[in-house]
Amino acid sequence: QVQLVESGGGLVQPGGSLRLSCTAFGFTSERYTIGWFRQAPGGGRGREGVACISVHDGNTFYRNPAKGRFTISRDNVNHTVYLQMTSLKPEDTAVYYCAAGPRPTTHGRDYEYWGQGTQVTVSS
Repeated sequence: QVQLVESGGGLVQPGGSLRLSCTAFGFTSERYTIGWFRQAPGGGRGREGVACISVHDGNTFYRNPAKGRFTISRDNVNHTVYLQMTSLKPEDTAVYYCAAGPRPTTHGRDYEYWGQGTQVTVSS
């Protein structure tokens, strides 16, 4: 059974950094993609794609909010994908989710498995 477990969220001041982790359990191969998504307070915009990484070859893709500030990476030995976030802004405040799917996209509909989410709050 596939399971994704996120960690690393918390409260950080504007301009600060956080690293989120997503550990995957239950996959029998590396032929999958991990994506990071976020849902802002109120949820009106739904889940916004942030970045994704193809686990077997490391190819990455970023959406505009993440470009230049966030870095997605993987550790295949420990089945973990990281989202390093720097220069955080109040508008980055959201619940961050990781998800697993067969293709490298940042559209939530393409992902089959989801973690429980981790809260990131950027505030002074």
